[in-house]
Amino acid sequence: MFFLIGLGLGDPKDITVKGLEIIKKCSRVYLEAYTSILSCGTEALEEFYGRNLIVADRDLAEQGADEILEGAHELDIALLVVGDPFGATTHTDLVLRAKEKGIKVQVVHNASILNAVGCCGLQLYMFGETVSIPYWTDTWQPDSFFNKIVANYEHKLHTLCLLDIKVKEPTPESLTRKKKEYMPPKFMSVQEAAQQLLNIIQKHPKTCKNYFFL
Repeated sequence: MFFLIGLGLGDPKDITVKGLEIIKKCSRVYLEAYTSILSCGTEALEEFYGRNLIVADRDLAEQGADEILEGAHELDIALLVVGDPFGATTHTDLVLRAKEKGIKVQVVHNASILNAVGCCGLQLYMFGETVSIPYWTDTWQPDSFFNKIVANYEHKLHTLCLLDIKVKEPTPESLTRKKKEYMPPKFMSVQEAAQQLLNIIQKHPKTCKNYFFL
């Protein structure tokens, strides 16, 4: 069987009892380290769970579905996900691939930012569509997500913005070489996200003038 297990948002102890019991019995346990990460580190998780973890980086998480699911017809295989398993489309894709192969799937849910954001004092039922704010480059500066923020604002709804992270991101130069080289990890700050939003507002003053002070 293939298990998708949510880890929650804090530290090793946020795992559910059900999730921990499954981890201890699995033949292989992968830790998805691409869409999000825990600040406690892999070693702390391994110590608390009492077993080794296989880190699933971007390449393995996105392109190694067959490797992750190998043997899951007869063995118990788990993928650990920060937050809740269905917080990213990558994990939904794995479930669909498992079902195509006739592999049984069990999901163990946990807390995610989608419900924990309630700690800021805003009511969860007043949030609109969630958006992701990606890092811009000199040649790639998408802003379509801003239309969703405006649409939420028009309906008097809050917007949860998920800020980009770059972990094991190949350098542009290495994409044309056989040997990959990776950029240092980086995590978008609130200040960086706010600056990109301000840049979008300045580029589209006519669109934004009814919603923001310019």
